Amino acid sequence: MYDIIIVGAGPAGLTAALYALRANKKVLVLEAKSYGGQIINANKVENYPGIKSISGFDYATNLYNQVKELGCEIKYETVERVEENKNVVTNKGSYNAKAVILATGAENRKLNIDKERDFVGRGISYCATCDANFYKNKTVAVTGGGNTAIEDAIYLSDICDKVYLIHRRDEFRAEKKYVEELKTKSNIEFVLNANVVNLNGNSKLESIIIKYNDDNEKEIKVDGLFIAIGQEPKNEIFKNIVELDKLGYIVALDDVHTNKKGIYVAGDARVKSLRQLTTAVADGSIAATTAIKEMEN
Repeated sequence: MYDIIIVGAGPAGLTAALYALRANKKVLVLEAKSYGGQIINANKVENYPGIKSISGFDYATNLYNQVKELGCEIKYETVERVEENKNVVTNKGSYNAKAVILATGAENRKLNIDKERDFVGRGISYCATCDANFYKNKTVAVTGGGNTAIEDAIYLSDICDKVYLIHRRDEFRAEKKYVEELKTKSNIEFVLNANVVNLNGNSKLESIIIKYNDDNEKEIKVDGLFIAIGQEPKNEIFKNIVELDKLGYIVALDDVHTNKKGIYVAGDARVKSLRQLTTAVADGSIAATTAIKEMEN
């Protein structure tokens, strides 16, 4: 029997573990892949208070080592379900706790086209602020129509020679102020009513094929493609135990309670207005302290 089981070893999950361990609780962290979550892929983190600049890998490793030194037990197993009695079943066994914190995060939504996975890190990126400097003075494309895509295109326009902005509609979903700023950039070319349907290249990305809504296709030579079509949570396995919204995020207010007593949520996996490193660690600390307080009352 554990005091707290945490599902996910990203910043939210590891921060929850840190707070619980410092309260002398017995903690198990379950992680399907590797510690760190999405932040581990960030080349630089420069918006975390008190740390001027750090790589995502170094930040995640520091946090991981911090909880390990406090005696955190971490098992690399895939969680298959969480049961009413707070029993957590994985592909290797089952574990029980007084409280469960779900911190499974979210993943960048993929285009799901051929070679996309092959070209990640070799022309395909999901984070402009992380990888823009690799494409200095080169030609890139951004696909998407929301705030992230527009902000990425603006950011890249100050670093790259040419930026193609590809969107499946003729209007952007982004806030008006971003769209207006976008229009002031002379090196951004709009490619509207079109989708990226194919990727070309050998060892790295060399060009993309776009398909217009009228079925005409066109090849655009690029050095990089930044995919900014949103994120998606991986909460399907929890739908029978906690409430999810229509997009699959776990419903919870800032107190991180789910609709199930003793089960909490932290980080990008939950409904929230801002998904950043700072909000993830805030959620983790709140989830752990709330769980401890309620299990002791």
